[in-house]
Amino acid sequence: MLAPDPEKARYNMVEQQIRPCEITDDRVLEAFKATPREHFVDEEYKALAFADTHLPLVNGDVMMKPLQEGFMLQALNVQPGERVLEVGTGSGFVTACLAHLGGRVTSYEIDPELGARAAERLHALGFDDIELVTGDIFAADLPDGSFDVIAVTGSVPEPSEKLERLLAPGGRLFQVKGEDPVMCATLTTRDSDGELQRKGLCETSLPPLQNAPRKNAFVF
Repeated sequence: MLAPDPEKARYNMVEQQIRPCEITDDRVLEAFKATPREHFVDEEYKALAFADTHLPLVNGDVMMKPLQEGFMLQALNVQPGERVLEVGTGSGFVTACLAHLGGRVTSYEIDPELGARAAERLHALGFDDIELVTGDIFAADLPDGSFDVIAVTGSVPEPSEKLERLLAPGGRLFQVKGEDPVMCATLTTRDSDGELQRKGLCETSLPPLQNAPRKNAFVF
């Protein structure tokens, strides 16, 4: 069941959840207003489509909280025409927002069922220019410097060197690193000389990304 008044619920999500938490980029807020989040939520959870909570997806995955999505989109500062990689298509909502911001989006989803559902929802809204790939990004053979923006929708135990190599000069990579109970959202940037800089943004929590490389355990 959908919220009785989805437009009012959408307005409240933006104005009472997202904007007060210093998500003030007008383009990001407009993406939230223009992209029907309820369209990307399974039927049994539509009443919670605008709530400040993780929503279940198939096979144990979850949809990011609206505030997490807004924080990530603001940090990435996607500009029209930029090459965008999304790691973890999930519901497809963030994918749609990245495209709404003008990014040329390639999105990887390791779970075929999730990927198929997201493809249907995106196609229904006319997002036909997005490249949707079913597969493991960590097994993909992509040239270094392929993307200006990388959005990772699940957590990784430590910063991914492979994803960092995919950043072009001037590129931005958002990922949540660490393991429960300590995780931190980080923004990695590559300057014009090719040097990387990593900046911790805030504490947060996301379920782990499937197949993310893990730290080597000590062997005694």
